[in-house]
Amino acid sequence: MLAGMSTIAIPMHQQVSDHIRQEIVSGRWSEGSMIPGEIQLSEQYGVSRSTIRQALASLRREGLIRGVQGRRPIVCKAVPSQPFSVFMSFSEWASAIGRVPGQRTVEIARRSADAATADLLHVAEGDPVVQLLRVRSLDGVVTMLERSRYLREVGDLLFEMDLDAGSIYAYLRQRGVDLASGRHVIDAVAADAVDAEHLGVVIGSPLLRARRTAVDAQGKVLEVADDRYLPEQANFIIENHYSANTGMARVALVG
Repeated sequence: MLAGMSTIAIPMHQQVSDHIRQEIVSGRWSEGSMIPGEIQLSEQYGVSRSTIRQALASLRREGLIRGVQGRRPIVCKAVPSQPFSVFMSFSEWASAIGRVPGQRTVEIARRSADAATADLLHVAEGDPVVQLLRVRSLDGVVTMLERSRYLREVGDLLFEMDLDAGSIYAYLRQRGVDLASGRHVIDAVAADAVDAEHLGVVIGSPLLRARRTAVDAQGKVLEVADDRYLPEQANFIIENHYSANTGMARVALVG
């Protein structure tokens, strides 16, 4: 087993797949190259070949490798996957996969809520809310355009923060904001003029959209957001898991 791999709680096949994923995402295993065979990986990580097969199967589902069982897999384009089953900020996700998150604030402003925003944030139309527009990047490469709208008492805290310095969610937690859970709706959308300007695409270009709602422990909506990803920088994976007790549960992943 490699130094630094955990022996507690995390299943061994997941530890192996996490490490191989890092090798791909970091570029140490480049696109088109063949990864070591099952026997070599088994010896490298000190685990059984069945564990290696589980790890590789997971990476195939993510689209990071391709090829059939029994042959050495080939590395595909390393598009990182963001788990939506866990409530994480863009910065926390990027750091967790070994990438450098970046942000450039285009605008932050206090405005009167229009009808759509008022409905989403459960406020009255015309009530003041805080709107934020930021360009997000991974390792300096533009990845996503973030449109967020906050309740005024939450958003006002952002005027005291250097918005280009780090994670908004981490800052809000430090200020005592209860970001307890989130809900995400994933779909496709055509780029509008704002997207085109900041993502460097043509109006009408396809984008991957994740609409996010953040709530506190009592279910009060604190933020709604519309995140639009460049498709060459992200993908969406749906995994279905069957349980005799719970039936079919669907987990959405984005990268």
